[in-house]
Amino acid sequence: MNKKFKIKTGDPVIIIAGKDKGKTGKVSSVLKANNRVIVEGVNIVKRHRKATQESPGKIEEKEASIHISNVAHVDPESGKATRIKYEVKDGVKRRLSVISGALLDK
Repeated sequence: MNKKFKIKTGDPVIIIAGKDKGKTGKVSSVLKANNRVIVEGVNIVKRHRKATQESPGKIEEKEASIHISNVAHVDPESGKATRIKYEVKDGVKRRLSVISGALLDK
């Protein structure tokens, strides 16, 4: 079964729950199989890498995934969290912000 998400890669989102609540960022990828998204600059975790003959050991920081229910679109006009509605106009389906009615697709 295909899952349908209203959040797509490149969308500006705000975190609405969790340790990074209130932070905003751009969606870098959507993991449909796990209902999760990766947002740039949010939910940073540290990964310890063991030393090898080619490279020394180090601690890397990278973005971890967040459940899709913990993020919401950012309204382009107000900057607040908003829901999405669809509108079909002239045979083209578009995504609009519920709060302001602003177009989210470019």
